[in-house]
Amino acid sequence: MRLTIDDVRQRFQKHLGGEPGSVYASPGRINLIGEHTDYNGGFVFPGAVEQGMIAEIRPNGTRTIMAYSIDLKDYAEFSLDDPAGPKASHFRYIFGVAKEMEKLGVPVKGFDTAFAGDVPLGAGMSSSAALESCFAFAINDLFGDNKIGKMDLAKAGQSTEHNYLGVNCGIMDQFASVFGKKGNLMRLDCRSGEFEYFPWNPKGYKLVLINSCVKHELAGSPYNDRRNSCENVVKAIKAKHPEKKIETLREATWDELKEVSGDVSAEDIKRATFVLGEKDRVLAVCDALERGDYETVGQKMYETHYGLSKEYEVSCEELDFLNDIAKECSVTGSRIMGGGFGGCTINLVADELYDNFVKTAVAKFKDKSVKEPIVIDGVIGDGSRKLA
Repeated sequence: MRLTIDDVRQRFQKHLGGEPGSVYASPGRINLIGEHTDYNGGFVFPGAVEQGMIAEIRPNGTRTIMAYSIDLKDYAEFSLDDPAGPKASHFRYIFGVAKEMEKLGVPVKGFDTAFAGDVPLGAGMSSSAALESCFAFAINDLFGDNKIGKMDLAKAGQSTEHNYLGVNCGIMDQFASVFGKKGNLMRLDCRSGEFEYFPWNPKGYKLVLINSCVKHELAGSPYNDRRNSCENVVKAIKAKHPEKKIETLREATWDELKEVSGDVSAEDIKRATFVLGEKDRVLAVCDALERGDYETVGQKMYETHYGLSKEYEVSCEELDFLNDIAKECSVTGSRIMGGGFGGCTINLVADELYDNFVKTAVAKFKDKSVKEPIVIDGVIGDGSRKLA
């Protein structure tokens, strides 16, 4: 069931009372291709979805934030002047965004807020980025006269992950949430920040997500270990080529990767092999889309899943099983989506195969894991905005 503005307003009134506030929304995202390339300076190809976060916010004239999570039925009060901030992660996102917006020169004051989302938690659709982007956009509007540009709003969310949640993420999720545009995917160059919109209207095909309902937790070692592997390879290439300017794997070549194979661990090489391959695949998909060649798009999605499963090792048994079902049902393209360790597969399905694929995937997955997967149609929506 889709979240509505009335759902949030009613709960705001019930738990916080008083005059109504302003209402803001930011979406979650899908990513057609380009996984774990953002913090490696590469390309990504995301789009905002219709599901997201909605928050009602009312300035209260103090330095205290009074926040109610509708989904978790949890209330907290925390001061903007408390260096530690709240402990619960769903409130730390809000606190962190407020502090990062202060660093950008916004005179943030306290506020009352109630917030909720219909992005499935742990599905790899970036519910956290939706929450961060929603509050960054709102704080900019309420306290900053909208003087902060969209890319800096996205970076405020990214810095919140780094500084308050311990996740050393790239910029893709927050970028997609802020910049999303209905009916368009976006190719973002994560090194330069340049991007362009690509109209997304694949006649004869549908995008559908199959949520395994296996929840992943990116905080801590699994995510950061992989990032460290990429950085180890970059250091090794720099040592061999001091004359070359190389900051991330974006600047690395296949020959240079081969050169340093004896200088770093086999695991590091395996991680970097995926990233270099994914860099090539994103550009191949862009070319294919311009030709309307969805078969090539699908082939590259399958190649990405293989790399995420066998080289980057962020898949799991349930997601590999869903990918196998997609192949059996002749789905054009399928892969794990998001940071990994659970979540969704994203599938590009010909219209005439859609019903059979969804029915088969749900039945077979439920039979194997007991859990019933959630089917989410990938409808591309707008980015951060004020609703009321």
